[in-house]
Amino acid sequence: MTVPRGNQARARKLGDRIVQIVAEMLERRIKDPRLGFVTITEARVTGDLRDATVFYTVYGSDEEVAETAAALASATGLLRSEVGKQTGIKHTPSLSFTRDTVPDTARNIEDLVARAREADAAVAAARADAVPAGDADPYRQAAADEDDDEYDFADDDDDDDDEDGFGDGPLGHYPPGRSIGQRR
Repeated sequence: MTVPRGNQARARKLGDRIVQIVAEMLERRIKDPRLGFVTITEARVTGDLRDATVFYTVYGSDEEVAETAAALASATGLLRSEVGKQTGIKHTPSLSFTRDTVPDTARNIEDLVARAREADAAVAAARADAVPAGDADPYRQAAADEDDDEYDFADDDDDDDDEDGFGDGPLGHYPPGRSIGQRR
């Protein structure tokens, strides 16, 4: 089922309002000691405005993260009723809290980039004093090699050469890269 464009905008606005309400409530009215250093990052509301997923981040150890999740789960009813009071909509959306993993993922990516930079620096340091194993340019031939012709037709002792230097046989004697019937 597709959601009409007007409902998407309304859901986005309601999500923004839910973020403000929940953040204020956690800061001022919820006094649960299990609640750690929490930041509400986003709220996504479904197109029918019945369900809202509230994303949050927590600073602390794994134990503090688990305690914060339990504190948010126990405060869900109070938070939902306050959202209903402050928004004034007919049906208050149900709230579910999900830990936002974007900061953790960004931190992991930054660590990987830092390790890649260190590896690049190590390769650059190793390359600084390195010399080639063979010639500096192994594809370059010496000047003496350039004078040698692989196909030298002037020295042929065949008597059947005509004036163009090719044989008179059925296919003649053609150098590589030349096709039959093609003349110089």
